Amino acid sequence: MSTATTTFIFIFLLIIFPIATASLPILGLDSFLSQQSRLDPQASNDSFLSLSSSLKKSLSVQSFTTVSSLISSLLSLKISVPVTVKLVGSFSADSQSLLSSFVNAAVFSDKFHVIGSNPHHLAVEHSLHLDVSHSPIATQISEAIRAEISGSTSSLRSSLHSVPYSVVDRIIKQDFEKEKPVQGIYIYLLNLSPQSKPYAYSYGSGEASPAFTKCLGTIWTGRDRYLWIDLAAGPVNYGPALSGEGVLPRGEFHPLAALHGRPKSHKTLLADLASLIWSAYQVLLVPSLRIPVPFESSLIVQFIHVHSSQSKDSIGLDWKSIERTFMDEVNDAGLLLGDQSLRFKTYDISFSECPICSFAISRSTNSYTSRFLFENYTLIVSEYLDSKRLHQILSDSADEFRRLAEIPEEDFGIILPVYVFDLDYNRLLLLDRYHQSVAFRDMVIAVRTTSTQTVSDYSCNGRHVITQTRTLERPLVGSILQSMWGVSPTHLLWNRRDNRTLVDYTWSIGQTPFGPFSELSSLSFVQKDAARRNILLTSLNYTITSALDVLDSIASHGGERNLLKQNRHVEFVQRWNLLKYKLDKAISSLSHLDFDMALYFLRSSEHDLYAIHSLVYHASQELEASLVCFKDPPFPWASVSMAGVAFFAFLYVYAKRDKIFRNKRKQF
Repeated sequence: MSTATTTFIFIFLLIIFPIATASLPILGLDSFLSQQSRLDPQASNDSFLSLSSSLKKSLSVQSFTTVSSLISSLLSLKISVPVTVKLVGSFSADSQSLLSSFVNAAVFSDKFHVIGSNPHHLAVEHSLHLDVSHSPIATQISEAIRAEISGSTSSLRSSLHSVPYSVVDRIIKQDFEKEKPVQGIYIYLLNLSPQSKPYAYSYGSGEASPAFTKCLGTIWTGRDRYLWIDLAAGPVNYGPALSGEGVLPRGEFHPLAALHGRPKSHKTLLADLASLIWSAYQVLLVPSLRIPVPFESSLIVQFIHVHSSQSKDSIGLDWKSIERTFMDEVNDAGLLLGDQSLRFKTYDISFSECPICSFAISRSTNSYTSRFLFENYTLIVSEYLDSKRLHQILSDSADEFRRLAEIPEEDFGIILPVYVFDLDYNRLLLLDRYHQSVAFRDMVIAVRTTSTQTVSDYSCNGRHVITQTRTLERPLVGSILQSMWGVSPTHLLWNRRDNRTLVDYTWSIGQTPFGPFSELSSLSFVQKDAARRNILLTSLNYTITSALDVLDSIASHGGERNLLKQNRHVEFVQRWNLLKYKLDKAISSLSHLDFDMALYFLRSSEHDLYAIHSLVYHASQELEASLVCFKDPPFPWASVSMAGVAFFAFLYVYAKRDKIFRNKRKQF
């Protein structure tokens, strides 16, 4: 085939398939953007201005299709989440293929959701990319558990032997380290041989007692990107004790108890594990956003301690411990993006010198009644604080609180005030009856009294959970995560079918600062990844919706060729193709969990988006209204003639009606 023929066919294909050409790589653009990310990591400058003429020409050659196809390309952006499932223990050889087929049959692409006061979905989708393999560490883990059980005494308060999670986590972490560099999340499913005693994992120090609840579980989420589930441990149960959704039952019907109860077939077991993987994917790997979170370089948390006495009790309210929880992750580069900084400041307000504080508490105090069976049914009246009313008062009186606490004005950044009311009150007083701390978009509110503990409405492994009401570090860590970074609690997930938020406490145990069953305030990879991903998703969603607004404006003006003149049209095509290229690179970086590179591409794309807005705005301002006079249409002689003939035919028939219908009358 001659060179001329080949060139002709290539040009012909470009004309027939214009959309496909838009996705072709541009030679040299990747290396140019990589160099720019090193020279200008904050994307402060417009990279388009530094493009060479050859790269600009390549961006101009890229096919520019219709506005509707551009809208479709923006709405089809999808983040692929790579997940590797490691099968540990007695799994058959065909488990890999069967488990993959079951998961792929159950998984569907979905958009990221915001589940706050105004639930909505973002313009970005996510999809699961699954890989299943075997791991040969089952014997090592089983022997470690066996040694721990034989070397420790069983608790008289529980039928489950308590095994520290670190016994297994140490082995799994070593196996995970061998996989580095890791480009995804690892899920270890442990199907181990039976032990001499039923067991489950403990996550804190000390033993359980009537006054202190120690909730045992079967899962663990690491600080690095891995989690493991021991299917042989348990069975455990935890959730609401009296009524409510989200309970993890002891029975065999929950996937975590797949190995307990009646024997199951191999395919049934793998089907249960597929549902378990899908649940972990939804709740832990692609959690919904609590609130949209814009990017700001400066993050400031203001602890405002409203206390009643001069001698403040720091037990259970250690500000340094809360700060250390976050700053340890910041120092490990696991919580912030780019040039972000996080600062904590502490302020004190004496309750006796704060009239607005007394008003806020008294105005927000409500009461409720409940019935308890002692010798007979007794009606008990209890008090609680209405968090929404308290939030409204604090918002309206923010200036007064700043004056009393002597808080200086901050010029920029996100400022999150954390109000802690430390009341000299000897009765239990919680927020909305159940919460020690409540997160809002613009503040966090927490309260504690001199009452030290209470029996909550939750149970764990057959025993009620005792809440230590004087201990606020862990609830405050969870609330700060929600308000500052939009991280959703691990017991909330969005259900697309019912179009509402569901409660599921399956994953609210172990290393999580959320829920009533965990003891730890430290952060796992779930919270750290969600904190950074939420900022990027918010920025990406804003860029997409803003670009869609530009395209709608272009369509309303008759298309880009009618709106933009030649020189502006060329720059518009170049800018648009560069914007789309950067968005694709941001999606790719998010799929590879490279959040800093995704931030660079998103911040760099803001320059192109602004330039496109400016081009369209100036072009629309220069449009001139014109009146086009049309010629009168010719006289419709044919139609008039046909109408005349029909009219005279009707008159003739009417005049001769007696003669025409005479024979008909004779018949009657």
